[in-house]
Amino acid sequence: MTGLTRRGFIAATLASGAVRAVPQLAKAPPARRILTLVYDKAAGAMRAVERVVH
Repeated sequence: MTGLTRRGFIAATLASGAVRAVPQLAKAPPARRILTLVYDKAAGAMRAVERVVH
């Protein structure tokens, strides 16, 4: 891993989510995207879980 801090990980996750969401917002009906950070015991690190709620 690249040694990201928690703050850097959150910033990178939100930035990548924004890049994917912007084109979809223009053509898709309104939906909520919920991003949750969870601790993955197997990986020993935090990971992002994204859900789309219509």
